[in-house]
Amino acid sequence: MADKIKVMIVDDSALVRQVVAQALTSDPGIEVIATAADPLFAMQKMKVAWPDVLVIDIEMPRMDGITFLKKIMAERPTPVVVCSSLAENGALATFEALAAGAVSIITKPKIGLKSFLEDSSNDIVQAVRSAARANMRAVRATAIDRPKLTADVMLSAASHRTLERTTDQVVAIGTSTGGTQALEAVLTKLPATSLGIVIVQHMPEKFTAMFAERLNSLCQIEVREAKNGDRVIPGLALIAPGGRHMMLKRNGAQYVVDVADGPLVNRHKPSVDVLFRSVAKFAGANALGIIMTGMGDDGARGMKEMHDAGARTIAQDEASCVVFGMPKEAIKLGATDQTIPLDNIPAAIISYGVGH
Repeated sequence: MADKIKVMIVDDSALVRQVVAQALTSDPGIEVIATAADPLFAMQKMKVAWPDVLVIDIEMPRMDGITFLKKIMAERPTPVVVCSSLAENGALATFEALAAGAVSIITKPKIGLKSFLEDSSNDIVQAVRSAARANMRAVRATAIDRPKLTADVMLSAASHRTLERTTDQVVAIGTSTGGTQALEAVLTKLPATSLGIVIVQHMPEKFTAMFAERLNSLCQIEVREAKNGDRVIPGLALIAPGGRHMMLKRNGAQYVVDVADGPLVNRHKPSVDVLFRSVAKFAGANALGIIMTGMGDDGARGMKEMHDAGARTIAQDEASCVVFGMPKEAIKLGATDQTIPLDNIPAAIISYGVGH
């Protein structure tokens, strides 16, 4: 009994919980120790008994599967198999799940679910067996041993001399957990004439290009992954590439981005603090800074530097955040002028452009 793989199934569908549990318990080496209808129930049960493998859905009430997955990886890395109709090959949810640490993906159909799960019971068993062998120690070691460097490793802080206000403004946005949906909600509501935008969304290499392409297909503004030397111009949003820092620089009368390698800052690359510090330094009062949903404190100190340099600064409010960590830390530092719901952020960007 001690050698059995202990599994917890987290899915809001009672049918899925039942059929997946049946498939797994048909293997004598697997024991389903608990099922839960959503991540909050799951976390209560995990306080009593922690599973060797989690099988989770993405779309769930109270907390989505990607957020749950990131929370597990931050607290106690555990092999996770994602079983979801959203996780189609090439879908953003699939990229996000793998980026967040899922070891295996099973795509369930939207119809014919019971027969699919029964027919795929062997695949589910094999996915759980493979997941149980995953080396989570590497994830744990990386999370714990990583030094927490500041933006100093990339560029020096701005001087306290406030830059003159000009007609050339820039918007800087930083976000993490829940940010992919939040950015879509904001950018899709902006007109084609919107101010130039620079964005850091915590995301690994390769994923940012796909994310930018998807947003570009939905928005009136152009959205693309930033390349070194790209100009920041109205109607364009530049997303920092995963695995690189992005900094705003001034080139004559123009703003450009400097995309550079470097160490992790606040355990992230790209780091919001690095972007925000560069905006404080080279745009000052000509910038609007927005910190949105995310775990941790990346961006809080950078936003304080922007605020002190005369920039206008906004935090997303707790009620509309998936995770209130990053905005909360910025508010605690006195870095924000205003805290507003996600739905009000597009109007704040538009009115900032008009007001200047």
